[in-house]
Amino acid sequence: MSDIQPKSHMPGRFPTTQWSRVVTASSRDAPEAKEALSGLCQAYWYPIYAYIRHRGYTPERARDRTQDFFAYVLERDLFAKADPARGRFRAFLRAVCVRQLAARRDQENAARRGGGRSFFSIDPLDAERRYTREPAHELTPERIFDRTWALTLLDRVVERLRCEYDDAGQSSKFEELITLLTRDPATGPYSEIAGRLGTTEGNVRVAVHRLRRRYGLLLRDEIAATVGDAAQVEDEIQTLFAALEG
Repeated sequence: MSDIQPKSHMPGRFPTTQWSRVVTASSRDAPEAKEALSGLCQAYWYPIYAYIRHRGYTPERARDRTQDFFAYVLERDLFAKADPARGRFRAFLRAVCVRQLAARRDQENAARRGGGRSFFSIDPLDAERRYTREPAHELTPERIFDRTWALTLLDRVVERLRCEYDDAGQSSKFEELITLLTRDPATGPYSEIAGRLGTTEGNVRVAVHRLRRRYGLLLRDEIAATVGDAAQVEDEIQTLFAALEG
């Protein structure tokens, strides 16, 4: 099976957002602070954006408020005050967002509130393209936030898998195997994929089994990086998949 199994992923290629990176982002004098903050913003801006949009803000104001949210967090050193022992990073961000929106509701624009600074780039077309796919008429803002948070984590897991196969020079094989990730094992087109990969159907089945197992491990790794206690991982997995079903 070595012909369609990637080598171990190179450390650091796609770092997870751990609570330790939250602390680093809060250390203004640390040389790693800017990079850590950028990573947090890029990883989690969309759940915040979707949450704000679903609370009735226009696309432009939601983008401004999202930028302002991260400015608000940084200016008040809230990352430094965040305590992993008190719960999930997801819950921390949402609670801060609720308080910040309430406190700033009467302000005229995000530029004044954030001092005119942007900490990261939000593509307006990408933001709205993703938002239009949300079941906005059926879910509360809180459920939208949990749903987009779950999708963000799943996307990160798939990207980490992709990087592992890319590092092993097996990008095309990944594109074939990933199509079977969520398929019923009994109905997948294994023979067709085996033909395209130049291997046997049995090898493809084993490769898909390993892909699913690796996916599960990476998912737990991503979630473990956003909760304060390893005992919360399984509960968080159940919560997030329930949000996807909503």
